[in-house]
Amino acid sequence: MKFDFTSIIDRRGRDSIAVDLMQGFGPEPAKEGFDMIPMWIADMNFPTVPTIQEAIIERAKHPMFGYFVPRKEYFDSIIKWQETRNEVSGLTAEHIGYENGVLGCVVSAINAFSAPGDCVLIHSPIYIGFTMALENNGRKIIHTQLIHDDDGIWRMDYEDMDAKLKQYKIHVAVFCSPHNPCGRVWEREEIEKAMEIYKNNDCIVISDEIWSDIILYNNKHIPTQSVNEDARNRTIAVYAPSKTFNLAGLVGSYHIIYSKYLRDRVRAQSSKPHYNDVNVLSIHALIGAYKPEGYEWVDELRQVIAENIDYVSNHIQKNYKGIKFAKPQATYMLFLDCEEYCKQHNITLEQLYKAGTDVGVMWQDGRPFNHPYAIRINLALPKSKVIEAFDRLDKYVFNVK
Repeated sequence: MKFDFTSIIDRRGRDSIAVDLMQGFGPEPAKEGFDMIPMWIADMNFPTVPTIQEAIIERAKHPMFGYFVPRKEYFDSIIKWQETRNEVSGLTAEHIGYENGVLGCVVSAINAFSAPGDCVLIHSPIYIGFTMALENNGRKIIHTQLIHDDDGIWRMDYEDMDAKLKQYKIHVAVFCSPHNPCGRVWEREEIEKAMEIYKNNDCIVISDEIWSDIILYNNKHIPTQSVNEDARNRTIAVYAPSKTFNLAGLVGSYHIIYSKYLRDRVRAQSSKPHYNDVNVLSIHALIGAYKPEGYEWVDELRQVIAENIDYVSNHIQKNYKGIKFAKPQATYMLFLDCEEYCKQHNITLEQLYKAGTDVGVMWQDGRPFNHPYAIRINLALPKSKVIEAFDRLDKYVFNVK
């Protein structure tokens, strides 16, 4: 490969939540004698594409960082990326707006189109960031459960969606595409059907598409706004290079909103708390990410992640009876259903989870994702560390003798 996805990089003392664990947030430290393999929070353990560092360093050579506005190159880079990766046409700088984060845009949108105490529809299992953002802003979350079909693929329950939109008089929904934590890439027909239900219930849709670059196994991301004209004008879509290139610490996302009415309302809300001022280095980081090398880097990244998922999927199926999962079509997260295993071995999810973290496998407790027996595992790290992690799980957790 052209880029480095094998080096083991020491992140300790580099301000990383993933390895410099915060008290009360994330896993407890491992027992003495075990180093930590970070597999919980959704950031990657690969060095990012070099053009990002080059762009930041080049800008940092200039000694002034005063007030500024994003340059034309920023918008042009996004337009080209969306056209090339997602076949988006008709996108202009007018439709694009900077966001310090996807969740910040979600909050601006729900404040623009609902009031505290109102209900918001979202699919479950649910990303914990959505839970915190909605509840912290006084909204009531109404879950519509994703269900497994006969082939074990996560599907939307359209009847349940429609019934709950009507029952709770909901007019704002959060849609996750690809879905986190399930890793589902929605097909065009599925998005069309969902959007028809939202349309029939006069529901504004906030579409989180932050994972849209990390699509695996020849699946294809279909932008929610692309399925028809109504969806184009009903949807507030949010993207970012942060998950793709591991830039969360630099902040910097962007929305795409075609409807002037929706755009004006969202931007008015985001301006009120004054949180959304643009970070100059994040602007240049995006420009660096969306250079030709970034396109190549993402293609190699997807190959590496798919190989890791294949290895882990085969390993679990062969060795861990009672652990169920749907092989993700996107993201680098694996969402495990451990209910059958826990009941077979008469243990709690907490006991299983802690057995892993005790030996340095820092996976993530999946219960906050609204699933009582779930564990989520980040597989965006060198394969040698993935193999080491599952060697420990074999020896100390699942196949203890």
